[in-house]
Amino acid sequence: MNIKDTLSGNKKKTVVVGGIAAVLVLGAGGAAIAGVAGNDNLRGGDRDRAGEAALEHVGKGEVTDAERGDDDDVEAYEVEVTRPDGSEVDVKLDQDFTVIDSDDDRDDSGPEADDRRLSEDERTKAAEAARAEVPGTVHDVEASDDRIGDATAAYEVEVVTEDGIDWDVWLDDQFAVIDSRQD
Repeated sequence: MNIKDTLSGNKKKTVVVGGIAAVLVLGAGGAAIAGVAGNDNLRGGDRDRAGEAALEHVGKGEVTDAERGDDDDVEAYEVEVTRPDGSEVDVKLDQDFTVIDSDDDRDDSGPEADDRRLSEDERTKAAEAARAEVPGTVHDVEASDDRIGDATAAYEVEVVTEDGIDWDVWLDDQFAVIDSRQD
């Protein structure tokens, strides 16, 4: 074996080792990018702000999960708070970190307000109030117990506008509009 063969062999090893290293680096980078793209969990400042808003709403507890809402959700953020007694509250926030709804598992002891059956009169009044807010066709009228800001909705009405846009309209027990949002 001469010096030329030795150098030539080292070059091959260098190229092979360098190629393997490049594949590993690119693969790890791709996995990291894929992990971030598919991860709805909040981190950093958004998690801190969402957690503070949720804890202020709930009182005592610890933020055990925080994530971004999906495109089809009303909420921009959802935060799970676990109280010292082990009960949990899911707090939904808008893009400005304002509480728009919460679901307290301690309230699961009896029938939910949103499980109640509506009378025809309630359906008619709720539909009329929702159409006054968002002109269109009413597709659904349901009882509700959603927390919208500081109020609790008694009714949720789905309205579809002439141009096909779905809206959710929340009403109080007097059929006054609490909020309306494009779905």
